[in-house]
Amino acid sequence: MRQFTAIVNPSAGAAGSAAALLQVARLLREAGAELHTEYSRSLDHARDLARQAGERDRIVLAVGGDGIAGGIGGALSGTGHVLGLVPAGRGNDFARALHLPADPAELARILLHNAPRAVDTIEVESAVHPRTAVLGSVYAGVDAVANRHANRTRLLRGAASYYAGGLRAVATWTPASYRVTVDGEEHLHRGYTVVVANSPYYGSGRMIAPAARVDDGLLDVVMIRAAPRRLFFALMRELTSGSHVRRPEVTVLRGREIRVEADRPVPYGADGEVDAVLPVTARALPGALHVLC
Repeated sequence: MRQFTAIVNPSAGAAGSAAALLQVARLLREAGAELHTEYSRSLDHARDLARQAGERDRIVLAVGGDGIAGGIGGALSGTGHVLGLVPAGRGNDFARALHLPADPAELARILLHNAPRAVDTIEVESAVHPRTAVLGSVYAGVDAVANRHANRTRLLRGAASYYAGGLRAVATWTPASYRVTVDGEEHLHRGYTVVVANSPYYGSGRMIAPAARVDDGLLDVVMIRAAPRRLFFALMRELTSGSHVRRPEVTVLRGREIRVEADRPVPYGADGEVDAVLPVTARALPGALHVLC
């Protein structure tokens, strides 16, 4: 029977994370599995706890949203240790890309019985992140500002917080001039954002890169050019279906190594965490993470 270590960040969505874990934990234990819970003090502490649990051949459960999933998944990238997700955050976008169910009983069955699947991760390298692995996407521009606003709000949850953050960010955003290098080929771009995506989703279910796959060894690069704000608001609505990629203002490229630079200190984020500015390099790490899904 499998042995699990669940890692929870009590400072971020504590009530929701605890409730989600309690339901799944009861089902795992009733089936005979061993489950131990660790409460992290920070994302770095969560990464350390994950590595220690993996070294003891325990399956590591990341309990929460994309921030803790990305941090723990990144820590396990390339180690051969196994990750499980208990989605309990604002976005849960990587869990969505893996088609993980919301129903606790269905999720418990996956964690108990499914074989690990190899998926890709992204190696992020910048002055702030010296070769850090993340899961879903790296985004540089207005969406990083929007995500910062969403993370700070306490009045809204889920997609509503991201939409409100997006409206606030777009209202004050000035297009930036980017240099985007995809597998050695340089592309000049002036606009709202550049997103390097391993997963189709970001921002609580918004399908920024509809063709992205977590196991194809490639990263999708979505660039949204400068346009009137009214058009960008329409484009934001189209993110729910992925139809924005058909607009002439949107360019989609694919590659294995992408470097993003800008003419000013443009903020970028990864997996829900925003704490750095360009430039940044993102590299696909094919099959680097084993996850139950």
